[in-house]
Amino acid sequence: MKPKVMNVVGARPNFMKIAPLMNEFKKYPDIEATLLHTGQHYDEVMSKLFFHDLGIPEPDTYLGVGSSNHGTQTGRIMIEFEKVLLQEKPDLVIVVGDVNSTIACGLVAVKQNVKLAHVEAGLRSFDRSMPEEINRVLTDQISDFLFVTEKSGEENLIKEGIDKKKIFFVGNVMIDTLRQHLKRAEISSILNKLSLRPKEFTILTLHRPSNVDDEESLSQILNALAAIQEHIKIVFPIHPRSQARLEQFGLSDKINQMPQLMITEPLGYLDFLKLMSEAKFILTDSGGIQEETTVLGTPCLTLRENTERPVTESCGTNLVIGNKADAIVRESMRILRGDFKMGRQPDLWDGKAAKRIVRILQQNLR
Repeated sequence: MKPKVMNVVGARPNFMKIAPLMNEFKKYPDIEATLLHTGQHYDEVMSKLFFHDLGIPEPDTYLGVGSSNHGTQTGRIMIEFEKVLLQEKPDLVIVVGDVNSTIACGLVAVKQNVKLAHVEAGLRSFDRSMPEEINRVLTDQISDFLFVTEKSGEENLIKEGIDKKKIFFVGNVMIDTLRQHLKRAEISSILNKLSLRPKEFTILTLHRPSNVDDEESLSQILNALAAIQEHIKIVFPIHPRSQARLEQFGLSDKINQMPQLMITEPLGYLDFLKLMSEAKFILTDSGGIQEETTVLGTPCLTLRENTERPVTESCGTNLVIGNKADAIVRESMRILRGDFKMGRQPDLWDGKAAKRIVRILQQNLR
């Protein structure tokens, strides 16, 4: 009997992490690899666009749990995933990242004595107010295979009492995806579509509760944007959460008064990769973008007080600056004056992480 491996995705950030794994499993006919989508976050147009851009096969199973609060959503995923797990009886479940689907499916797997692998293990912000931090810590505690992207992840896991034999430093599957698709992204027409010129714009992404759910924090960021957009265009692919909070707090007028702030719908992977590679710099609260900009060599200002990806700051192009207006404006102006640090590529971010992961799993699943 072939060993059965069930790969789990739940939200858009997972797609870039699962794509290289699904592609690599195709090279191993002795392993039966399937894909399950919980539907934790689901937009039909965007999902289709990402699956097409990244060459991900249609999910073998779609749970369709939808958005909800953390407890309800996690519970729904567990209930629906258990039904599939009992029917399919996989030998291994692979979860990626730190979304609710990650911990929910991980818990169900180990309670049914199914082996669990966590890709992107060991990352820590040391901020327990972040739901993602809770998901990361708990998933790592129950996993049989912990695949880490940077040395800090390995160090964190050992400090937490994880057996070294379970920990594998393999590199970053997000970067596998970036390197594979960079040439395709280069021919994207998104700059022409948005009337942009290379290095004459910056990008903003914003979605974390600490930034958008707090009116004072969101106002601080908008005040900074008002000053920055006087010097450079800002492209803002707006997250539904951010859009809702702007309307809730009555801040939409501030946005409308900024002529060089360009609001767009969420963008597909290739278009956004093209924008990141051509931007002067990026303002973000996303973890994945900190990694991608490090590889692209694009300066990145992270609007948070911490990062679970310290290698992007220690050797990459990232700088963690918080969400206060004066700091955001000060650091943005420094970059516009040409004063920004040059990063280097972190170890093993070479586009071969998925190869290492699948090889390790094959050896252990025999």
